[in-house]
Amino acid sequence: MGKVYVFDHPLIQHKLTYIRDKHTGTKEFRELVDEVATLMAFEITRDLPLEEVEIETPVSKAKAKVIAGKKLGVIPILRAGIGMVDGILKLIPAAKVGHIGLYRDPETLKPVEYYVKLPSDVEERDFIIVDPMLATGGSAVAAIDALKKRGAKSIKFMCLIAAPEGVNAVETAHPDVDIYIAALDERLNDHGYIVPGLGDAGDRLFGTK
Repeated sequence: MGKVYVFDHPLIQHKLTYIRDKHTGTKEFRELVDEVATLMAFEITRDLPLEEVEIETPVSKAKAKVIAGKKLGVIPILRAGIGMVDGILKLIPAAKVGHIGLYRDPETLKPVEYYVKLPSDVEERDFIIVDPMLATGGSAVAAIDALKKRGAKSIKFMCLIAAPEGVNAVETAHPDVDIYIAALDERLNDHGYIVPGLGDAGDRLFGTK
């Protein structure tokens, strides 16, 4: 069964307050999302396997640890997920980046794939899907479906803010996927927005309306 991790680190919570604030402009919003993604990446990589190597310090030979050759992939859900990628790559520069594009069918309201581009060695990678918001869970479930359909075996989902409804949807559809959240909010409103949330993450990242 997948686990849900809610980060309570003071730096994450501090920056999240300014991300939520409607008076925060596009430039600062973008920088803060990037910074929180880096802090979350620090936590999400806590269980990466290590191996021992021998090095030479200026003083003597020594045994030391390096990350065992685990292949990682970062998959933003377009378009808002892009705002979290660079923050993760600062810590894991060797990770490959794929992209999943989804739009909501106006009649069924279900997400539809329009773009999927992944690293070629999908089965060998640990993937982190990123999206600032986990609202209804529809896009997250569809993105995980898209990865699994193409052979992915190890997937984590990472977002800034989640609603309980979205967490439940992902847990129900994909009980093997761990979910990493900076804040778990109260609920969804009638329009599918997270309350109190941060508004539309894509619009705030890219200055659109």
